[in-house]
Amino acid sequence: MTSTPTARTGPGASAADRPMTHREILEALSGLLIGLFVAVLSSTIVSNALPRILTDLHGGESAYTWVITAALLSLTASTPIWGKLSDLVSKKLLVQVALVIYILSSTLAGLSQNTGQLIACRVLQGVGAGGVVALGQICLAAMVPPRERGRYSGYFGAVFALATIGGPLIGGVIVDTPWLGWRWCFYVGIPFSLIAIVVLQRTLHLPVVRRRATIDYLGALLIAGAVSLLMIWVTLAGKDYAWASWQSAAMVGGGLLLGALAVLTESRAAEPIIPLTLFRHRTVSLAAAASALVGIGMYGTTTFLGQYFQLARGRTPTMAGMLTLPMILGLAISSAVAGRLITKYGRWKMFLVAGTFLLTVGFLLLGTARADTGYGSLAFSMALTGVGLGLTSQNLVLAVQNTVPAKELGTASAAVTFFRTMGGAMGVSALGALLGSRVTAYLGENLRAAHLPAAGGQALGGGQIPDLHTLPAPLVPLVTDAFGHGVGTVFLVATPFVLAAFVVVLFIREVPLHGGTPAATARAAAPAVADPVPAEA
Repeated sequence: MTSTPTARTGPGASAADRPMTHREILEALSGLLIGLFVAVLSSTIVSNALPRILTDLHGGESAYTWVITAALLSLTASTPIWGKLSDLVSKKLLVQVALVIYILSSTLAGLSQNTGQLIACRVLQGVGAGGVVALGQICLAAMVPPRERGRYSGYFGAVFALATIGGPLIGGVIVDTPWLGWRWCFYVGIPFSLIAIVVLQRTLHLPVVRRRATIDYLGALLIAGAVSLLMIWVTLAGKDYAWASWQSAAMVGGGLLLGALAVLTESRAAEPIIPLTLFRHRTVSLAAAASALVGIGMYGTTTFLGQYFQLARGRTPTMAGMLTLPMILGLAISSAVAGRLITKYGRWKMFLVAGTFLLTVGFLLLGTARADTGYGSLAFSMALTGVGLGLTSQNLVLAVQNTVPAKELGTASAAVTFFRTMGGAMGVSALGALLGSRVTAYLGENLRAAHLPAAGGQALGGGQIPDLHTLPAPLVPLVTDAFGHGVGTVFLVATPFVLAAFVVVLFIREVPLHGGTPAATARAAAPAVADPVPAEA
């Protein structure tokens, strides 16, 4: 189906073509940043709370992984759809719809009575969060010219940092507050989401460039199916069945087949969810690959560090969050400083190279962590990791936005986010499965070394998240040592992936950021028609 672009013409066009003032941009961004904070918070706030949640709902290590990855999976699958819709209809309306979905799903998640209900609600929550995360960067690109975009991307990076790394701290405080309880980990974002909807209604005024077109829902379904099947495989392999088994072959083969069908569908669709032509741009292809690899680090740190401090160091959820402050500060400061420097000089590649390098060093050092590792060493490793993430994640999106035509801005931005969250979802699933198997193996070794019967490991409840306060005293140091060693192994295994991201960004060709009014650029790409479309107001 051929799409028909529709752009504003007439007297109203000149007002939208003029550059927005710094104050107007900040007012419009305020609602987007509030929405971004609660959306990203939904993925991380449960990290430190999960041991308590799953104890209450009688869940095990597999549920621990799936409560997190279910939201990441739906966020991943829905991101390209939100991006495509933003190229066709009102961006402002889409952000508000995504926030409404987030509010409803968060309410239901807080009311869950078992892990099945909670995971189902997390899937819906990921759909809403995916819209808010993807559309935030897309709206920014529609308001700010590329040369100035780095400055405001720094704000996005700082908020992303606070939500990503600060989420476990907030979740820990909520769980440790008797009159709140873990259900408020899902309720806490609702009032902020309502505020964001109101603020966006009053301050976000973007021109609407509408095109009559259909959405490639078949392509979206095939993409989601391929990612889901592969993620289920890495979660269950090695535990429910062997890595080299007919189940593994069937799941991997099925995932690859669905992936091939998705590529075929996207190549023939009039309005593909992820246009394959995007990947003719070298920067887009390399940035997508780097984003997938960085996603493993971004979501792996928040997921497994919280578990490390609680189960290997015996800390409360609140303290587990406090102990990650070096990473929070490193990510927030580096993101904000890099954004300003990019705006000043128009250069961005050096930050990607430095960020992925520091991320690799940080992961390598975290790979040496054990239950008795000194906190000074851990703090230094976490700070390096945080700085690396701050220099990398948002600037990969910025590099792509500076490369693609204006009419593909939303789709391209969402594609980078898609690969980042896909890498995170796959990484958390695979690393979570690895953690479970290594903890079991290390605990068995500890029991044998202590001349205790292997049956003592049944105190963990066959894969249940242990409560250190209820374990027999002789078992506690053995369990904490097993979890400390297991989490260290997870970071060591993840190190080659972030090293690969460093190698990939070396091959990205830098194009200095250019100026120009985004609205005017968009209209130049879309021929005007007779009927004007009023601005969002």
